[in-house]
Amino acid sequence: MRYDFDTPVNRRNTNSMKWAVGEQELPMWVADMDFATAPAVREAIEKRAAHGVFGYADLPRQWYQAYRDWWKRRHHWEMEEEWLIFCTGVVPAISSLVRKLTTPAEKVLIQTPVYNIFFNSIINNGRQVLESPLVYEDGAYRIDFDDLEEKLADPQTTLMILCNPHNPIGKIWDARTLERIGKLCYRHHVVVISDEIHCDLTDPGYEYVPFASVSEHCRENSVICLAPTKAFNLAGIQTAAVAVANPWLRHKVWRGLNTDEVAEGNVFAVEAPIAAFNEGEEWLDELRAYILENKRIVQEYVDRELPKIHVITSQATYLLWLDCGAYGKEAREIADFIRRETGLFLSAGEQYGGNGSRFLRMNLACPRSTVRDGLERLKKGLAAYEKA
Repeated sequence: MRYDFDTPVNRRNTNSMKWAVGEQELPMWVADMDFATAPAVREAIEKRAAHGVFGYADLPRQWYQAYRDWWKRRHHWEMEEEWLIFCTGVVPAISSLVRKLTTPAEKVLIQTPVYNIFFNSIINNGRQVLESPLVYEDGAYRIDFDDLEEKLADPQTTLMILCNPHNPIGKIWDARTLERIGKLCYRHHVVVISDEIHCDLTDPGYEYVPFASVSEHCRENSVICLAPTKAFNLAGIQTAAVAVANPWLRHKVWRGLNTDEVAEGNVFAVEAPIAAFNEGEEWLDELRAYILENKRIVQEYVDRELPKIHVITSQATYLLWLDCGAYGKEAREIADFIRRETGLFLSAGEQYGGNGSRFLRMNLACPRSTVRDGLERLKKGLAAYEKA
């Protein structure tokens, strides 16, 4: 490999949220990679920093073109420049859109278990969370379309937040599934926000499908949230975009983002995505291969050493969803015990809704040495938990 993902980067004492833990603790929780970003991105940031003047930033044509070229080249979807609107992050955009596209007490549908911050964006804005739980069957998840349509048909349901690919289960929704969701939402006048922030972190050999690409209904009735931040580890730069094809909907989105003052970027938020999309492709492909090998290592270790754990097969993200149901206890209790006993910090699954209370989420975007350390701690913690 050309790029080094094996050498650990010491992130302690860098104001890292992930690494604000005890000296002997190992954080493998929040979706934040322990790898330095692509060299081309670092060079672009360093070059801009060397200029020394950091005034208000404008969006050059290169920013729009970088997004358009990347999605056409990597994901076979052609966006128009006018569809794109800058925002400071996918979460700020979702919260803003919940406020702009719904009214208080209306229902926002999510498919659980799902990214926990969706709950915050809904509840904190005075709307109701409406869960359409994914069906967990034979160790895998699928959509219950009867339940989904029944809840979309509720006149109080006016917005759906789709996770594509789906966090935490790592599932890529295929075009047929997305088209079916799009038809139902269009039929019942429910706008779709599709969070596609993990789209570039598919396993080698797998491709994600942009929601807006599969049909006219999907394109004209959706807001697509895009960003380089997960794939290139740029969350702290605060840079993202939304793509809205429908001009009427786009105006509402533009007004919402600007009213909430989340539509203006800093100088690095402009430079970083341009460099990532234009020059980071080779780095990203090596990263994806590295993460896939981490997944394989975990799967083999769990099969051999932890037979009570079931690893949900995923095709995307660097997050693993671990079924601990065989232990007969809530995952929160198990996670807390493992952290106290070994220092391993995993995410407890109940915060993701649905059947998450039987799961732990493990972040594998780290060097192999960290993965192996985490697995040994997990084994030690679960053995101690069973004895206790």
